[in-house]
Amino acid sequence: MTNTDELTLAGEFPQATYEDWRKLVDGVLKGAPFEKLVSKTSDGLKIDPIYRRAQGAMPVAGRAAAAPWQIMQRIDHPDAKVANAQALHDLENGATGLTLVFAGANGARGFGIDPSAEAVAQVLDGVYLDAGIGVELQIGPQSRMAANHVAEYIKRRGLDPAACDIRFGLDPLGSAAVWGFSPYSWDEIVPAVTGAIQGLAVMGFKGPLAAADGRVIHDAGGSEVQELAFALACGVAYLRAIEETGISLEDAQGMVYARLAADADQFLTLAKFRALRLLWARIEQACGLTSKPLFVTADTAWRMLTQRDAYVNMLRATMATFSAGLGGANAITVLPHTLALGLPDPFARRIARNTQLVLLEESNLAKVTDPAAGSGGIETLTGQLCETAWSLFQEIERAGGIFAALQQNLIQKKVASTRAAREANIAKRRHVLTGASEFPNLHEDEIAVLDATPVVLPPYGEAKFKFDPLPPIRLAAPFEALREKSDEKLKTSGARPTIFLANLGTPADFTARATFAKSFFETGGIEALDTQGFADPAALAAAFKASGAVIACLCSSDKVYAEHAGEAAKALQAAGAKHIYLAGRPGEQEAALRAAGVGDFISAGGDALAMLQEAWRRMEQA
Repeated sequence: MTNTDELTLAGEFPQATYEDWRKLVDGVLKGAPFEKLVSKTSDGLKIDPIYRRAQGAMPVAGRAAAAPWQIMQRIDHPDAKVANAQALHDLENGATGLTLVFAGANGARGFGIDPSAEAVAQVLDGVYLDAGIGVELQIGPQSRMAANHVAEYIKRRGLDPAACDIRFGLDPLGSAAVWGFSPYSWDEIVPAVTGAIQGLAVMGFKGPLAAADGRVIHDAGGSEVQELAFALACGVAYLRAIEETGISLEDAQGMVYARLAADADQFLTLAKFRALRLLWARIEQACGLTSKPLFVTADTAWRMLTQRDAYVNMLRATMATFSAGLGGANAITVLPHTLALGLPDPFARRIARNTQLVLLEESNLAKVTDPAAGSGGIETLTGQLCETAWSLFQEIERAGGIFAALQQNLIQKKVASTRAAREANIAKRRHVLTGASEFPNLHEDEIAVLDATPVVLPPYGEAKFKFDPLPPIRLAAPFEALREKSDEKLKTSGARPTIFLANLGTPADFTARATFAKSFFETGGIEALDTQGFADPAALAAAFKASGAVIACLCSSDKVYAEHAGEAAKALQAAGAKHIYLAGRPGEQEAALRAAGVGDFISAGGDALAMLQEAWRRMEQA
């Protein structure tokens, strides 16, 4: 009997090399350049289709070996009593931490906890803060006193502050960046924030206390490099401010933590979290400090959430959590899949919590430290992010630091350029948002959310120092705006706007392009009226008139188009069609088709959003 320990899988086959793979690929490409397979990130970083294993790579220091990340659950209900019930339920059912989102905070999304002392006490009632759970505060300038109220509540309870794992989340820089103004100069902000930090430190809180929040950039449509550089610059600004108070850098080191967004791009998210730790270690080295793993928290990304087909958000959140967890995040908050629609109900909250529980308890993702170490692709991408983000960080430092860079609109211009390119890719559906920009369902059921009134806070101070803001966006919003118009029309008139699919020939001829056209127009809330294939122009014209539609789209094969599209277009135009589309690229037939009455051609890669907006304009003018 053979000893299985001596077996080598595939041992009888010759070892495959990179060169062997290239030969096979070149055969498939048939003369096309290999660069056709190389993609680029929004920062212009190249991603090859295959990598050799990275030699000599070491794991990036992050969480303790085999330690799980904290399962944070978002608490943001304006009613303190309801928020308290949610917090207790979450802790009883698997959450190991609470993210307390106060009104006015970055990421509050229109809601949030009242920052008053009474509300804080109500929300935390019955929560054993010294029992090992993590608590993170997300606060803004309007709710900054919430940090003091939490500290005072713990003192009144007679708890040891050092035994409470509280991240206080002080971050005036992040708020100023989102708003595009500050009532105070950086020199005026420093004593206020450091005074709060000193006060908390004297009370015995171990921190971290100040948050370098990269979500600001991600929410605004920025890139991974821009997010990393912004977080680094904010972190360094807080370190400097704390040191100026007389606190040693060694003590200040543990007072700052970072917060990043995790989105559904698995490899970029994983590499981004690894890169942040390496970049921060370089800063510590430059400061003469012994490197300590930075505490890094993750929120699943706001900008990737869709209101339409919201259940797909569960998949996006799962991938984001997977990537941040493997990237070494210490704590993760999953945004419930219905948050873009309003305050999530118990079902959505349970799914957000269980997303992490399943990945930790059933998939055991935390058992291996930095599992991406040595992966050629991830190591290369991590290194590229580090190098490029460090260059941008240095540019911010040369500008005088992050506050001065904001005043000069240095970072905002870069984010605006990236956001414009990203939005163009979304509009052209090069980047697909399932359920929103492709594969729509006009008949989806309404999603339940809690009935809660959004919180409106008074303005915070006079805008003495103004610069370009970095407001949060959702990538699906332009497409969803068209769907909302369609829903409103359905409510007021009893019917959605429609487009007549003029299918020509047999199902084998038109099915593929009819399916494409249906998805294309219904993405914009225009219901597609499917039909059987037509061979007779008169029958086509009669069916169009009977449909009640004012626009039509020809759907068939190139061969059928060459023979019948011209006559079909003329028949539709004579029947009253205000505009005629054709599914597919016209090629050499374009001039003849336009002469016959075809106005536009829809195909993959075109600006779908602009085409749909124009279709709405045509129907509204009909």
